[in-house]
Amino acid sequence: MDLTSETARLVEAELRVQLAAYSSGELVGVSCIAKGADALFAEVVLSLGGRLVVVLPSRDYRAAKVKPDYLAAFDSLLGRAAEVQTMPYDNADRDAYTAANEYLVSECDALFAVWDGQPPSGKGGTADVVAYARQLGTPVTVVWPSGAARS
Repeated sequence: MDLTSETARLVEAELRVQLAAYSSGELVGVSCIAKGADALFAEVVLSLGGRLVVVLPSRDYRAAKVKPDYLAAFDSLLGRAAEVQTMPYDNADRDAYTAANEYLVSECDALFAVWDGQPPSGKGGTADVVAYARQLGTPVTVVWPSGAARS
């Protein structure tokens, strides 16, 4: 979520290169569409003709966690999703995020993680998702282009 605008451009370009290896008919992106890398991934999948599957951590996620400046983009992605899965949690909290991330990994043939390699900042973050995917044997591609930085 805290990518600089230049990093967002670099990440988008790298995701486009990585995902272009898949034909549009076989590309299915699974994302929680949070502001930042999740949304960038979803946009690239859609722009390449892929299908988007959205995983919402909780029933209150949109109302509780999506900030006004991102609401239109969130709603746009949600509206273009081929499928939406909502985790069985009323409230968006770390347990809900962990469940959403574990579901996301369970649905993937490969994980593309926009990650600077830093240790987790709390339960349910990118580092945990990468560790979980690796534990399951899911191939992981870490996307952190040269020159990338957090704001």
